[in-house]
Amino acid sequence: MQYQEKLESLVEAVQQLSLARDLHSVPTIVRATARTLAGSDGATLVLRDAGQCYYYDEDAISPLWKGQRFPLSQCISGWCMLNRSAVAIEDIYADERIPHAAYRPTFVRSLLMTPIRTIDPIGAIGSYWAQHHAPSADETHLLQTLANATSVALENIQMHAELEQRVLDRTEELARTNQLLREEMRE
Repeated sequence: MQYQEKLESLVEAVQQLSLARDLHSVPTIVRATARTLAGSDGATLVLRDAGQCYYYDEDAISPLWKGQRFPLSQCISGWCMLNRSAVAIEDIYADERIPHAAYRPTFVRSLLMTPIRTIDPIGAIGSYWAQHHAPSADETHLLQTLANATSVALENIQMHAELEQRVLDRTEELARTNQLLREEMRE
């Protein structure tokens, strides 16, 4: 896929993410777009959750770690979040940050992990290749841009949920006040 086509795919994903109103719609957009932008064999959305990496969702040629949790200090997605930096690894077995035992049963030979938000990361997007692959500067930049848009989408979803809760709380409060007023008027 040509760079211009990748940019168009990224712009479409950013638009879709801007419309996301719940957490369940984000992974579908992110996984597919990450695979397209990187030309990878797999992509995963990892969320930071109470000191752990939660492999929330994935799209890969074979199963990886969907639904599993790992301590931040024991996986490359955690390293990416703790160091607030993307990490590209052409040969996972030549890098000491990779827990090799976790990767042996998988197809993964190369990876690119990008933090979702570089200031206080809330997650990471991982792209994986079955063959040795050195992620290019363009791939890294495109995926980091996707991760930044994902951050905004996740923050918007959280704000939307908080606003909905406030409206519900306020509605309940008004209903109680109205009930009290009706009771006072009857007396």
